Formats: sequence, C-alpha cells, structure tokens
Amino acid sequence: MLGGDAPTASAIDLYAKPSPDFSTKLHETILTLLKAASAGPVAQANSLGAEDMVITHLINAHQLPIGVFVLDTGALHEESLALLERLQAQQAGYAHAPLTVYRPVAEAVVQFVAREGQDAMYKSIELRKACCGIRKLEPLARALAGQAAWVTGLRKEQSGARADVALVDRSEEQSKGLLKYNPLAHWSWGDVWHYIAQNAVDYNPLHDQFYPSIGCEPCTRAITLGEDFRAGRWWWEDEAAKECGLHVKDSNSLPLWGRVGVGANHLPDDSSGPHPHLPPAVEGASQKAHA
Repeated sequence: MLGGDAPTASAIDLYAKPSPDFSTKLHETILTLLKAASAGPVAQANSLGAEDMVITHLINAHQLPIGVFVLDTGALHEESLALLERLQAQQAGYAHAPLTVYRPVAEAVVQFVAREGQDAMYKSIELRKACCGIRKLEPLARALAGQAAWVTGLRKEQSGARADVALVDRSEEQSKGLLKYNPLAHWSWGDVWHYIAQNAVDYNPLHDQFYPSIGCEPCTRAITLGEDFRAGRWWWEDEAAKECGLHVKDSNSLPLWGRVGVGANHLPDDSSGPHPHLPPAVEGASQKAHA
C-alpha cells in the first residue's frame, strides 16, 4: 500500500493452524492439569507468553485450584507489563487461581548494576547468567517454596534442548519433592494460536511483531523468516547456552547466584533504572521482521 503503512497480519492470522489431532491433545492437556491440581499445593509459572496465557485460560475455564505466578524481572517490555496488569485484573475474579507477582531483591539488582554496568549481560555468559540468577532464579525459588508441583508452558517443539519435554517431569521428585507438569508438551505453535483464536485469549502483542519467545527486553529480539523459535533469546550467545536456568533439571549445576539465598548481595540489573542498552549492531532488531 503506497503512501501509508502496509497492512500487517496478526499472530493469529499467521499461525492459528491446528494439528489434525488437536482435540486429542486438548483432552490430554486437560487431564494433565487435573492431575496437577490433585498433586497438592501447585502453581503455574506464567511467563506472559502465548503458551502460558493458554494454560491460565484452561485453569480458569475448568476452575482448577492452581495458583498463578509471574516473575516481574524489572526488565520486561512495556507490552509484557501491560499484559501483566490485565492478567492481574482478570485473575482477581478467580479465587481458585490467585495471581502472585515475584520480583528480584532490589538491593541485589542495584549492586550488580553498580559493579558490572547496565550492559553486563553482553560481556560474558557468566555475567548474563548472574543477571538471570538475580532476576529469575531467586524469585522462582521463592515462588516454588512450599509447592508440591508447578505447571509450565514448555513444548517439545520450542527447541532441541526441549525435545524431550514430558507431560510430567519427575526429575526433581526425589531431590526436592517437586513435580513439573508440562500440559502443552505435545502442542504445535499452530495449536497454541488456534486455541487463542477460538477462545479469545488475551496475549502479548509482541507476538504480532515476530517475537515467538519473549523474555527480558535487553535479551529478546524479533526473529526473521527461517530462524529457530528461540533465536531471538540471547542471540549473541552459542545456541547451547540459551537457557536462563528456570528449566534446568539439576539446580546444583547452576552458578551459585542461581541457588536459593546465595549471592543476594552480589547480583543483576536495576529494576528501577533504565533497561540495559542493546549492542549497537542490533539496536534495530526489535523492528518487525518481514515474513
């Protein structure tokens, strides 16, 4: 269209294409959530991404006693924060699934930025993981304290590292007494968006701008045609390093700052200050990719 903005397609327009066996997958998902609800104290980790918004919708639709929590890292996109506000208002109407927001220890964030700088995550993998440790792992430990199980939006299709995701992950059952339920493990990206379209599920508008995987603003960019689903996360690092630690099975293999109560006086960025700047070479990466 000359002389104006070209019409753009939404994520629903682009991706809402269900698998032939979608109804079977949906039934499997509901059964998995029912099992999770009966496991004892259980909470859903909602990352404000498409998958997790679907799961929260299912929890509400089936009135399951599964609390919901969000990790507000202090470095989320404005679009994510706006969605969080809407989610808080929504969940206020569901007493069976209250929403709790966990934030990093402010002093730890301030000290890390003062010592390492706003752009520390770009300097080394260790510093980037230190940032994840303060902003994500320590708050996650608080969120999971006292829980018998948690629910996530992990899917096999998301990356090679997640290809073995099971509906029920028992890897920490003996060590921590904690089960992890992944009710969308077998869903495709098309299944996720089909459900969103069919049920008018609210979602992060960054998905309309070619952000399939959304994390903190400094560490997330849009992807281009043909790139891997998680290519926009920590794009300056080797593919094998692209996890923040939230879904690493053996937490003892994490750096000390990723463990409960460790490094509280030495860790990541400033939740009250400006977000770390993107490296000059990728300042335009948040522009919409061409399909």
